Amino acid sequence: MKKASEILKTYQNENGPRISMVTDRLIEKDGLYFKDIDGSGEFKDVDDWRLSAEERAKAYVKELTLEEKIAQLFISDWRMGKYPCGVENYNPQLDESGILDNGNLDGKTIFGEQHLPGTEAMLKDWFSRHLILRANPTPTDLVEFLNQLQAVAEECDHFIPVQVASNSRNENAEPVFGMNDAAGIFATWPGTLGIAAAAKGDGSFDVIDKFADCINREWNACGLRKGYMYMADCMSDPRWQRSYGTFGEDPDFIEEAFDHLIPGIQNGSDGVNPEGTAMTVKHFPGGGARENGFDPHYKAGQWNVYATEGSLEKYHIRGFKPAIRHKAQSIMPYYSKPSAEKSVTQQDYVGKDIDFKPYGFAYNKYFIDEILRKQMGFEGYINSDTGIVHNMCWGVEALDKPERIGFAVTQSGVDIISGLFDNEYGMEAYERGRNGYYDTHQVPEGFKKEDLILTDESIDRAVTRTLTEMFALGMFDDPYRDADFAEEVIANEADHAEAELVHRKSVVLLKNDGTLPYKAEGKKIYAEAFYKNPEQAEGATKELREKLAACCTLTDDYAQADAAILMLHPSSGAYFSATPGYLELDLCEDKEVCDVDEQCRPLASTHKETTVSGMKHLTEIAETVHANGGKVISNVNVTLAWELGNIETISDVLTVGFDTFDEAVFDVIFGKYAPTGKLPITFPKNDAVLAVDADGRCISPNDVPGYDKDKYMPDELKDENGKAYAYRDAAGNYYELNYGLTY
Repeated sequence: MKKASEILKTYQNENGPRISMVTDRLIEKDGLYFKDIDGSGEFKDVDDWRLSAEERAKAYVKELTLEEKIAQLFISDWRMGKYPCGVENYNPQLDESGILDNGNLDGKTIFGEQHLPGTEAMLKDWFSRHLILRANPTPTDLVEFLNQLQAVAEECDHFIPVQVASNSRNENAEPVFGMNDAAGIFATWPGTLGIAAAAKGDGSFDVIDKFADCINREWNACGLRKGYMYMADCMSDPRWQRSYGTFGEDPDFIEEAFDHLIPGIQNGSDGVNPEGTAMTVKHFPGGGARENGFDPHYKAGQWNVYATEGSLEKYHIRGFKPAIRHKAQSIMPYYSKPSAEKSVTQQDYVGKDIDFKPYGFAYNKYFIDEILRKQMGFEGYINSDTGIVHNMCWGVEALDKPERIGFAVTQSGVDIISGLFDNEYGMEAYERGRNGYYDTHQVPEGFKKEDLILTDESIDRAVTRTLTEMFALGMFDDPYRDADFAEEVIANEADHAEAELVHRKSVVLLKNDGTLPYKAEGKKIYAEAFYKNPEQAEGATKELREKLAACCTLTDDYAQADAAILMLHPSSGAYFSATPGYLELDLCEDKEVCDVDEQCRPLASTHKETTVSGMKHLTEIAETVHANGGKVISNVNVTLAWELGNIETISDVLTVGFDTFDEAVFDVIFGKYAPTGKLPITFPKNDAVLAVDADGRCISPNDVPGYDKDKYMPDELKDENGKAYAYRDAAGNYYELNYGLTY
């Protein structure tokens, strides 16, 4: 097939949608243009864009085959021909257009392993229509790729457009499995915490309004119509690896932020429309209630613990209320499962004690069907997190893969399962309801046969919901995009200028002895970057000095420096695997810390942890500069709620950023921008306020945000102001929620 852009045909309805296609599936009726969606040549309800999206979806579900419908239950990663797919020694086999990869691939990720066909076979033979994009293409390449997918899909008798989802692409964060992979291509804002810091500093949500509008315009122009974004989780456990992707610890702020994000990205408060981008809000009912930081991407973090009365409703579920008010298209439950043993009783929205059944939230009927749908009123669809059938199947390990699919879709109401294209397992889950499978196979203990199979009713419900989204987005009628227009939108100088401004606004000034704004004229500056990885630090230091050379005089000898600018990028733990002990928050090198057992309790044995390499060297720099009457200006990149004592005590100036551009920090240092940012989180004082007892219980409750932890802290840890948890600097300032200085 030629490039879709070379054979595209468009028909513009007066006072109606554009119809675009690469085939001849055109129907003219009543002086209007329609697409022949089902390929019948007859005008049917599914073709009629004058009907509602739900009406068209319900009509089309009746036309699809069982195999076609089951294929719509799954979404998984897919590869672009022109971009590496991350598999060693794999060479793509490009199609005639030079865009799609038609090679066979044995795909293996942390979520599972699968033999994958070429792209055209996946679309035509498997009939899969839901993909996740993790590559980082240019706007033109992205448009051409998405257009080509739609062109192949249009060749099938039953046309269903290809819905390609992506994690966020507009923040300046280190890429982690497909998140933020388009940084530097799309308008690049600071990390999510930084956007919160900027908005808090402004005292308004104007930043978030502009952020949401920019996302929608850029994504829509490229043909990306579904975002796995954003995290409505409240950060309450400071050790949680995913803290960086939240809007912080303030549930009031999070709730209001989503009151702006959802209508801004979806283009209105009444669900998505052709001018909007569909949102999947994560991770219901809130992933922040971790157990000492362990994450459910691995076994040790499989529990959500609610040890504090009322914490679920007061802190964690609040952020999801806007998803109901503004009709977010979908919600993603977290992998984790609630712990009845380690939690106190929590109430639902009708005052009933919640039954904490030990199933991952995508398998938890009470949370999805009772709380989210019946009590909160959610009308969209449920999109599972990635890998629940294979590697993150917490609570349903006793079930085999077809049973997990049946249990998720039929029993709990999941509409699309992320991870792999499990079409065969889905078909098996359906056939077991008809072929007498359970006459010869035992039903796993604690489960019911009827909950483990796919039914026609559950399949049709799920597919109707996901098709409704695509009809509402206008993807059936007009799925194609123009590459030149996409390039123009993404090159919009106003968007990039606004993003750069928000980088400046995201800088929070924590400490200033009067050094800032620093007058660099006639002064010598020493600059160095510090990372966990020394090699990364070496490269970053070179880049740092190249940037600073344009605005000040540098010296390679800190003994000769009038000031030292130290840029710290700490890192702790790994995204998809547990650490030997608790995630370390101290800025440290080779610190001896305790191991933990399988129940996440501390052991007597120890290991060493490093979050910043070169801490001794850093201290030496500070001491030398101070001895010569100079100033130490430090900035810490915040992805976790770091313990800042080791850097604050040796710094005259301390700022923090949140994946903030270095240049924005420099503007604050040298007086080009007076700092306005306010903290979206609280920094813990020290190890004592994070101590874990022999039973694995933290002295500061994991389900309570930092600003409220003092209510539950022992009196012996509290100072004269009744505060125990937040870090207090030499000037008596607490580095807590909403704190930030200016000059």
